[in-house]
Amino acid sequence: MTAQQLASRLHQVGFSEIVVIRNKILALEREGRDILPFHGGEPFVPTPEPVKQACIKALAENHTRYAPSSGIPQLLEAIIEKVRVKNRIPAESGQAIVVSGGLHGLFVSFLSVVNPGDEVLVFSPYWTPIKDLVALAGGRQVLIPFQQVRAEGMEATLTRHLTERTRVMYFNSPANPNGVVFSRQEVQQAAEFARRHDLLVIADEAYEDVVFDVEHVSMASLPGMLERTLTVFTLSKSYAMTGWRIGYVIAAEPWMTGIRKLTLYSINGVNTPTQWAAVAALRLGEDYLQPIREEYRRRRDLLIAGLRSVGFTCDPPQGSFYAFPDVRQRLGEDSWKASLHLLETANISTVPGVVFGPHGQGHLRFCFSTSMETIERAIDRLRQLNL
Repeated sequence: MTAQQLASRLHQVGFSEIVVIRNKILALEREGRDILPFHGGEPFVPTPEPVKQACIKALAENHTRYAPSSGIPQLLEAIIEKVRVKNRIPAESGQAIVVSGGLHGLFVSFLSVVNPGDEVLVFSPYWTPIKDLVALAGGRQVLIPFQQVRAEGMEATLTRHLTERTRVMYFNSPANPNGVVFSRQEVQQAAEFARRHDLLVIADEAYEDVVFDVEHVSMASLPGMLERTLTVFTLSKSYAMTGWRIGYVIAAEPWMTGIRKLTLYSINGVNTPTQWAAVAALRLGEDYLQPIREEYRRRRDLLIAGLRSVGFTCDPPQGSFYAFPDVRQRLGEDSWKASLHLLETANISTVPGVVFGPHGQGHLRFCFSTSMETIERAIDRLRQLNL
């Protein structure tokens, strides 16, 4: 290795393939094309007014200096209260830390527990950055197909992929990209498996508040699991704060010490006014969340009916704001070709399923966090294609 080469830890780390889609969309829009966007991943509502006002008030009161790297006391208290009451996680003072959004929370979590050579169980299809976080930590990703879990059961499927190198399970529920929400029984079985084989769990609960007719169960709420689970939360999806870059991690020792070190030396701490805004967000409660959840349901049902009407196979997602239809019968096996075909012929942007791993091939991800009018227009364009 010469001085002009990147550090070897980055050799297996790539950039999001979704950037390719975004660049293509921008090029088409510069040509004047009317693109209907289904490739994104942001709430359709603006940031709540009380959250914005709390930030403005913090600025006016000069809460603009360095905060403790783990978070301001008021926010840490609000986080502990929230996870104890809502998530049933028996967290205590010192077991929460404020991070710069969900991805940062996952970054510090993976680097805190994955050693070079460790195997990480990842349910597949998976959110695209996970493979790169595993690689950055020097680990090896072992894919657990969602379909196999549902066909053979959680215990049998996990057992099939367990080796002496297995150390961590990445547990994303509700899941991106397919909207799967693991049942309480499935979470319990995964927890028992982790305890029996002395595994750690990184629980990604970004979409905890976007669930439909099912229960969201936090892994760390189950007996004996807080000690071995690093739970990553973000305010991005629940409170439309994607650009604010704030989230939090719940973990016990020794994992919290590692997370604190990595947070200190990666960001030093989340900016202070945003932390005061987060306090206001966590105080909003179900009165804010429930109406928005119903709006997501309306959009989901409209999109799923439309996708089915043109011959796509698509189960309604139980959580998140994504549909993940199987398009093979109408558009072929190659999800990149399918996505580009819809973009170029119908001006509809989607994400190719294969960017979420090999088990996403033949699927497309549609984000239904958009207007009802946009969904209706997209369905009309799909019908006009005579797929």
